[in-house]
Amino acid sequence: MTIQPALADVSLDDKYDLRKGLVFATGVQALVRVLLEQRRRDAAAGLNTAGFVSGYRGSPLGELDKELWKQKARLAANDIVFKPGINEELAATQVIGTQQVSLRDDNKVDGVFSMWYGKGPGLDRAGDALKHANSYGVSALGGSLVVVGDDHGAVSSSLAHQCEQVMASWMMPVLHPASIQEYLEFGLLGLALSRYSGCAVGFKAVSETVETAGTLLVDPNQPEVNIPTDFTMPLDGPHIRLPDNQMAQENRLHNVKIPAAQAFARANGLDRIALDSPKARFGIAATGKSYLYLMQALQDLGITDDVAQQMGLRVYKVGMSWPLEPVGALEFAKGLEEILVIEEKRSFIESQLKEILYSQPDGQRPAILGKHGRQGEPLIPTTGELDAADIARVLIGLFAGDLNNQKASAHCALLDARASDSNLPPVVNRTPYFCSGCPHNRSTKVPEGSQAIAGTGCHLLALGMNRQTFSIMHMGGEGVNWLGMSPFVTTEHIFQNLGDGTYIHSGVLGMRQALADKATMTFKILFNDAVAMTGGQPLEGEMTVPKLVNQVRAEGADHIAVVADDPSKYAVGTHFPAGVKVYPREQLDRVQKEFRTIKGVTVIVYDQTCAAELRRRRKRGIVEMPNKRVYINKAVCEGCGDCSVQSNCLSVMPVATPYGTKRAIDQSGCNRDFTCVDGFCPAFVTLEGATPRRKAGREVYDTKDLPQPNLPALDQPYGVMIAGVGGTGVVTVGQLIGMAAHLEGKGVSILDFTGMAQKGGSVLTHLRITASAGDEISARVPLAGAGLVIAGDMVVGAGADTLAAMRPDVTHSVINSDILPVAESVNNPDFLLDDEELARRIRHASGKDHAHFVAAKKISEALVGDSIAGNVFLLGYAWQVGALPLSEAALLRAIELNGAGIESNKAAFAWGRLAAHDSAAIASYAGFGAEPIALKETLEQQVSRRIGDLTDFQDQAYAARYQQFVEKVKATEEGLGTGSTAMAQAVARNLFHLMAYKDEYEVARLHTDGKFLAELKDVFEGDFKITWHLSPPLISREDPDTGRAQKKAFGNWMHGAMKILAGLKSLRGGVLDIFNYSAERRMEQALIAEYESVIDELLSGLSSENYADAAEIADLARSIRGYGPVKQATVDKVRAETTGRMEIWRQASPQQEAAE
Repeated sequence: MTIQPALADVSLDDKYDLRKGLVFATGVQALVRVLLEQRRRDAAAGLNTAGFVSGYRGSPLGELDKELWKQKARLAANDIVFKPGINEELAATQVIGTQQVSLRDDNKVDGVFSMWYGKGPGLDRAGDALKHANSYGVSALGGSLVVVGDDHGAVSSSLAHQCEQVMASWMMPVLHPASIQEYLEFGLLGLALSRYSGCAVGFKAVSETVETAGTLLVDPNQPEVNIPTDFTMPLDGPHIRLPDNQMAQENRLHNVKIPAAQAFARANGLDRIALDSPKARFGIAATGKSYLYLMQALQDLGITDDVAQQMGLRVYKVGMSWPLEPVGALEFAKGLEEILVIEEKRSFIESQLKEILYSQPDGQRPAILGKHGRQGEPLIPTTGELDAADIARVLIGLFAGDLNNQKASAHCALLDARASDSNLPPVVNRTPYFCSGCPHNRSTKVPEGSQAIAGTGCHLLALGMNRQTFSIMHMGGEGVNWLGMSPFVTTEHIFQNLGDGTYIHSGVLGMRQALADKATMTFKILFNDAVAMTGGQPLEGEMTVPKLVNQVRAEGADHIAVVADDPSKYAVGTHFPAGVKVYPREQLDRVQKEFRTIKGVTVIVYDQTCAAELRRRRKRGIVEMPNKRVYINKAVCEGCGDCSVQSNCLSVMPVATPYGTKRAIDQSGCNRDFTCVDGFCPAFVTLEGATPRRKAGREVYDTKDLPQPNLPALDQPYGVMIAGVGGTGVVTVGQLIGMAAHLEGKGVSILDFTGMAQKGGSVLTHLRITASAGDEISARVPLAGAGLVIAGDMVVGAGADTLAAMRPDVTHSVINSDILPVAESVNNPDFLLDDEELARRIRHASGKDHAHFVAAKKISEALVGDSIAGNVFLLGYAWQVGALPLSEAALLRAIELNGAGIESNKAAFAWGRLAAHDSAAIASYAGFGAEPIALKETLEQQVSRRIGDLTDFQDQAYAARYQQFVEKVKATEEGLGTGSTAMAQAVARNLFHLMAYKDEYEVARLHTDGKFLAELKDVFEGDFKITWHLSPPLISREDPDTGRAQKKAFGNWMHGAMKILAGLKSLRGGVLDIFNYSAERRMEQALIAEYESVIDELLSGLSSENYADAAEIADLARSIRGYGPVKQATVDKVRAETTGRMEIWRQASPQQEAAE
């Protein structure tokens, strides 16, 4: 029986309102709390102050403005004003204004403490303003914190960042917290440091800290602020003043403010000796997350406190990385022979330490290692990121003689093994991609022969697609590089993609430059009504399409067009400048072709709301959900992939069938854009009023009869890794586990690696749970340190980072076996994931008996109604197998506190428990067998199935013709004695496909034979209406933009018409067959004879030596698929390939040479 611990009485408001105790918060929320706590401290001290925050969003600080907006009322109640900037420079200039309040006679407060935020490139952009701010100084009761989101790994940035050198060049002190606990402490100390020294204070927020969440200890009296007693402040102080002059500012900055900052750091222990030995001889200095990874590496290598003392080890934790405080640094270095400085990127602390120690006498000047080792060899890289394994490798090299314990040896072996495993090429990459229904799926296309330049925003993903798109500039530089390029290239025109957020931020300046230059180019402004890249924030300034168009005309652009998904959205009387036309999105190609012929700067505004934001608004009830769904009749689908070409949509999923790869719509992922219906294919129907059918027994499963699992002990930090795809609830599951740990009073740290995950990329969440809060641990699960891996996606679950966290026969891996689509499936109609290899790698890493595979997506859709619950289902499964050191009560309470989908998530958790206990029972409840349909058939099974199909297609005689031909191939093949049936199987597949061509009669039969309607009624419920999307050859007009026959929508009456047509299949090929006179039908009939002729020729010269070539040639026809122009293109390609291969065959065939 599992003991249920008492749960704390927790509110989600605790992170801001609880004055003392433990709270659960994210790094962003910790920053918001700093502002609230500073105001409370000032009020308690009787100070009349206010707060101000401004900046510009960007990963890893992409969520900060959202949280500030969310807490608007709480901030206002504490006299804190949030005014986001339209770019980083202007935000910083607002912050300067807050420090000037004390200089005015009409001030309402005595000082304003302020916070600026922005990512690394934003710091560069705001450099002039921030440099001035630091030079001017802050007010005595104000203070400025400059929070920089540093993306060391360039996970979601155009460049890898390192901000310290920039701030140091302005002589701005830099704090580098190691954890979100230190965000609270360093945030408050940073503002106190700013007030004391008169400097604006930098605050380095790297991805691996600001994107963490965890248990924090809050106390209104901590941290204490100590005023230095060993520094004499000038009578006029270090603060902002008027009048002031530049040279006085420089003198004050160098000779007062920086020494004051060092004195403050000394008095408040910002740098400290974290580990010491009585006879220390080797020192290690580290800062930020590298410090925590250092401590993890020491633990992994068995270097306990006792071992460290035997080794003579001393560790120095640097909190203020510039200017390095010299007194503490000298104390740290005293008596040491060598010092190793561990820091990511370029040398920063190392170079300062060398400068401080350079003047020390011989014998008191230890050797310093860091970027280079003892012999000058490269040691700690200046690029990329560091983790505990990297640091462990360095320590092994330096301390080889001291590391003779068993744990160190085991860890060395583990490092070697994982290094070998990491060299395995990925089965497939889970690359970021446009969301289902994303406007960029269409808007980033350019006409054949044209090129586009990418820009900042989600649309830059077009660089990785077949979109004739190249290059990317820094934010705001979009299009200006063309001005320098165009005089020296033969291309006369370019399209420049420009996001609406970037346009407002700074992109308008690039357009202004292009207009001044009289460049020939088209700015394609992608108006998506939200900043999707960082979470769907609204555009600054309430920009609308009419406003934007009028602004662009005022800038001097004469030729402007608006292309919209719904032109009727613009109300009658909407003011557009003269000559501006509005086009439906289907005419984008026509507009682009016209605009590329115009000299000068032209502008196309593409207006369609971001799909992810539209989905959010629909969930909130702000926008109505379309009462329409798309479905594909897989029997009619040819697997050509034209629907994916038209829509570029990941919700058009590949599906393996006995007839090859077909397409299906992921109903949970579909955002109802309906562009896939434009695919030249009659397999699509839309359903009005259909909802996914509720399976019998979908009520919440009562778990009272399930056995209680034995939960793992917490004698050391317990690692959990959650792997999946952005937008599927991976981060939410991590938050649920974290809150459950918090409810039980345990310590927890959560790190979300999201990057471009909102665009369907990989998400990895690292969790570490400790027995009590306050333990100082690194956020990342160490090498082989996971007790549990939950993977909602097998691709990410089998990725190198996930596998590296597993330890055989220790790590429980709970994996969703349902394959989620990858980008490759959009581009390659035949692509299917090798799920067997993915599963093999997972079993190898976690151990066969610890690897659990379950169809979480399908089961969740069947029993809960949405695949988004799949990850909570896996959570329930993981708990039931005893892989989580938390109580069920805590997890269920965490679901309640989360507030979203409470009942459905509780149901998913319960169903997950049942799945772990009884797989047959869960399959029965979900309405499908435990075993998947066999897709690999024997030759006899293939032929038997297809004989029946051809009989239905035409008649028994037609089917017999097929059977006899395949048997002829089989007999010849058997005569070779190779034992292979590859050629016969190729002919069985491909001759059937050619003979069962899908003409009007066959399409009508497959839609009306009863099987498809039965499938629809099994999948959906409700009194739904079916609309068929067809292009009947005799009545369809040619689309002027595509040259294809236009598809038309037909109502329910079409079912009866098709039923009649299907009954006329006996007319096929006869004089009364009106469809037989089309070029496509004649081609299809000719293909059968052509294929048979090729096979006959191959059989006549078949030998064991050329058998493999013959089988390959016989299988070329596999690529013939599709309808109309799509099929014609594949036929042309296959005919050319077959002709070429047959020429080679004839030249190599001795029998053919003899016959000639």
